[in-house]
Amino acid sequence: MGGFLTDVLMPVALGVIMLGLGLSLTVEDFRRVVSYPRAAFIGLFSQIVLLPGVAFGLAKAFGLPPELAVGLVLLAASPGGATANLFSHLAKGDVALNITLTAINSLLAVVTMPLFVELALRTFLEQDKRLPLQTDKAIQVLVIILVPVAIGMAIRSKKESFALRLERPVKGLSAGFLALVILAAVLKERANLVEYFQQVGLAALSFNLISLAVGYSLPRLLAVPRRQAIAVGMEIGVHNGTLAIAVATTVLGSTAIAIPAAIYSLIMFFTAAAFGWFLARQEESAEASPT
Repeated sequence: MGGFLTDVLMPVALGVIMLGLGLSLTVEDFRRVVSYPRAAFIGLFSQIVLLPGVAFGLAKAFGLPPELAVGLVLLAASPGGATANLFSHLAKGDVALNITLTAINSLLAVVTMPLFVELALRTFLEQDKRLPLQTDKAIQVLVIILVPVAIGMAIRSKKESFALRLERPVKGLSAGFLALVILAAVLKERANLVEYFQQVGLAALSFNLISLAVGYSLPRLLAVPRRQAIAVGMEIGVHNGTLAIAVATTVLGSTAIAIPAAIYSLIMFFTAAAFGWFLARQEESAEASPT
């Protein structure tokens, strides 16, 4: 499940996406995140505590085979994917909050991912196997996210008018890259799609929808502003499936454990896009309504 798509196309696409997002950000955006810590705390709590619990529950409810159950928990324990930042941007969420949450989650996952995967291995496979700390993987995620964003922000800081002119075409280019990644993923796995969806498709879809719903609704119930709730929803609704696949195949040595992440990675592009479109339309309607 690796190769050109995950090793080359995805990092390049995410680099372009994150550069575009950096062009839209200023240092003040990150200061605002520090000023409103509630959204960050809710996002981290949901990611680290709630979602792994949801994955354990769904694995049992759907009666998943042991390796697929472990794979679903591995996916839940993975941090948010960098593409969550793009979806949040398109849905008019607080992208600075997304980047902050992704960075923190990626660091915490170095510790939390091994713990949850070990618990899943004991629960479903009755194995006591240690998962090494994925420090190098977390660093890769941070580099892909932070370096292009920093470059974009530097351009915005030095040449604001130039950055503003670039923002719209780069946003379109980012959406195009995302569509290309989706198409490549579908074509790459087309021979196995039917079998994979039969095995774990409904569980992966349920997990994705619950993640998006909890991520947006819980902050709103706790009086978090709408833009930050969108950011949290996308952050915990768009997991780093590439990281989960890499851990399953290279560390755990199991393509079966990688299947839930592979299916989820296809599903979440469409569900997150639909969710973002719905939220953006709501925002446009609210802005158009007379006060």
